[in-house]
Amino acid sequence: MNRGADVLATALAPAIWGSTYIVTTGLLPAGYPLTVAMLRALPAGILLLLWARRLPHGIWWARSFLLGALNFSLFWAMLFVTAYRLPGGVAATLGAIQTLIVIGLARLLLGAPVRGLSVIAALAGIGGVALLVLTPDAALDPIGIAAGLIGAMAMALGTVLSRRWQPPVPALTFAGWQLTAGGLVLVPFVAWLEPPLPTLTAANLGGLVYLAVIGGAFTYALWFRGLARLGPAVVASLGFLSPVTAVVLGWSLLGQHLNALQLAGMAIVIGSVWLVQRVQAGTPIAAPPPPTGPRRHTEPAP
Repeated sequence: MNRGADVLATALAPAIWGSTYIVTTGLLPAGYPLTVAMLRALPAGILLLLWARRLPHGIWWARSFLLGALNFSLFWAMLFVTAYRLPGGVAATLGAIQTLIVIGLARLLLGAPVRGLSVIAALAGIGGVALLVLTPDAALDPIGIAAGLIGAMAMALGTVLSRRWQPPVPALTFAGWQLTAGGLVLVPFVAWLEPPLPTLTAANLGGLVYLAVIGGAFTYALWFRGLARLGPAVVASLGFLSPVTAVVLGWSLLGQHLNALQLAGMAIVIGSVWLVQRVQAGTPIAAPPPPTGPRRHTEPAP
């Protein structure tokens, strides 16, 4: 598969994640951020493990739990806290800083070069997201803002470490390890901090199934596959597509209006993603450190 096809396949993941806010606020019971995050991660991970039929071994147990905690336990818990406490626009703008954090961490942990145009594109993307989703009456809840920033930093670190630590297994298996570990990390916190869920309606169950299967297992298999093939900076920039999808869904499903500033923001976001792809296309992907032990399995050829 060529690079363009890899980019399109990976971009499908954040495009689908753009539906998370509508599903969370419209279909799920409010006030259960940790429970919802756990029910999104653990079933998705178990589903992928049943498909892959392979467990971690050696150091990959510890790495899977660390990455699962960053990419899913902490990130998703903070994501749902943000979704419950802030308007979608504020939450999306906070999450958009992830691309800048990834560029910096990739330099520190992978030795990846920092391209000036990539930084400019990331800043433009943040500005585009702000134009796209922020409104003058957007509430700025301090807890929600803190949760959004913590979530962005956790996902950025998890993204870079997922590239640094590439196991000799397919991306689908790697995603299954992390999702399962992330869900298991959340179980004791759910039992300790949140009350039991109320009786779930058909809409609640449908929302949870959608988040676990489509928004979890399917999209993160694409995400980690793209991360291995394209590198952290390219993949992180695709995250800007998530708020674009959220706004388009709000317009098409909820009857929300798009004004000129939002259309301009959408154009800036798409342009920033395109610019990062062009700049990074000529940059060699920073290779992960060589394995310390013998590789008994290899990634199948595409």
